[in-house]
Amino acid sequence: MFEAPARVALICSHCQLDLGALERGGRFAGVLTALIAIILIMIAYGIEATLRPPLWLQALVWAPLTVGVVIYALRFFKTTLLYASYENLKDAGE
Repeated sequence: MFEAPARVALICSHCQLDLGALERGGRFAGVLTALIAIILIMIAYGIEATLRPPLWLQALVWAPLTVGVVIYALRFFKTTLLYASYENLKDAGE
């Protein structure tokens, strides 16, 4: 279903369904990413205020964690939107 970590393939490799026509989540993906960034910044600030870890440790933890959380959230969000678009298309065709 995905041809890159957070990019939907144009055509499903298993069933040849045109996924490019169903995908509609490009604009809200930026808002989702910004919300995730705000939440992670607040968590990082809280950890900094309470534990005071060294800067190298924070960079080692927060950089891969941020990338992983954003990719996972975008994949989940886009899969949900694709499923909803497919169901709407299927209901309209019946």
